[in-house]
Amino acid sequence: MLISVYVPLLITMVVAVLAPRAAPRLAPRPAAWSLASAALVASLGWLGSLALLAFAGLVQIPEVAEEGQWSVAAVRASDPVYLTVAGAAALALLASATGLVVAGTRQLRHLRWARRECRLLPGDTELAVLDMEVPEAFALPGAPGRIVVSSAMLRCLDDREREALLAHERAHLRGRHHLFQTLWRLAAAVNPLLRPLSKAGGFVLERWADEEAAVRVGDRTVVAHAVGRAALATSANRSRPALAATGGAVPQRVRALLAPPPPRRALPFVAGAALLVLCCASLADAATDSEQMIETAQRAACATVQAAAVSTPGAAVSPHGVCCAHGEPDGPVQDR
Repeated sequence: MLISVYVPLLITMVVAVLAPRAAPRLAPRPAAWSLASAALVASLGWLGSLALLAFAGLVQIPEVAEEGQWSVAAVRASDPVYLTVAGAAALALLASATGLVVAGTRQLRHLRWARRECRLLPGDTELAVLDMEVPEAFALPGAPGRIVVSSAMLRCLDDREREALLAHERAHLRGRHHLFQTLWRLAAAVNPLLRPLSKAGGFVLERWADEEAAVRVGDRTVVAHAVGRAALATSANRSRPALAATGGAVPQRVRALLAPPPPRRALPFVAGAALLVLCCASLADAATDSEQMIETAQRAACATVQAAAVSTPGAAVSPHGVCCAHGEPDGPVQDR
């Protein structure tokens, strides 16, 4: 446990640095799934490592050891985790859990708001056109979701560019991209080091929708023009939703659309998967070591009780009855 418990923490830092840099260079759809998997595994590994470190300090408290019937000396001999490290891990775990609850509540409220807005929009079709002088276009997740476009935005685009814009927003709904965003935001709440994944993920989702729109329209240049014009039209509107055709780094998106489709590369995904498997394996190994540590400490406490009983023939029977669940009495059985 001494080494394996820290491996997930280290892998989380590596993922936070490398994944946001690699994702924009890869095919957007598998990149989005890879970022989501990395965020989930890294955040769970972070929480698991902190929990095991905090547990290693908790079991060294004499009152806890007495209740659990294990030897504090045996715990400290088999698992040299300093109490200061365990205390810091406990505080970090508490902060991560609090951040997760707060972020989860905020995301739940946002999804409820989006569904309520979907019901309030005029019409009963997927597309809702609002008579507004502000150019706007975005997707609202719901059951089902809706695409909201203002009349001013439609006037900014020609027929094929409108088709590209709607195909882009429809890709957001079909791919349930709001769930990806929710996962990244929750992971960032658990560990602030994972915030770059959320930013990179937002760009990847826009690229994913761009590529699907290009396939739907059949012309990457048309989609690039639609993205550029929509972004220019909404440049003064800073409150636009995240799942919008004008979201993300627009110049980079336009350059990517004017270039050939991104090639599929297996090596970065294989390397990332191996890193996540190592994180899970290290966490499982640390958990197994913790379990074995407690069993060893319980046997040590059992041996101590038995030795004391042998040296004191008149000792009373322990109120626990059986020593450490090994089927042996804590002390000599007295005749009745």
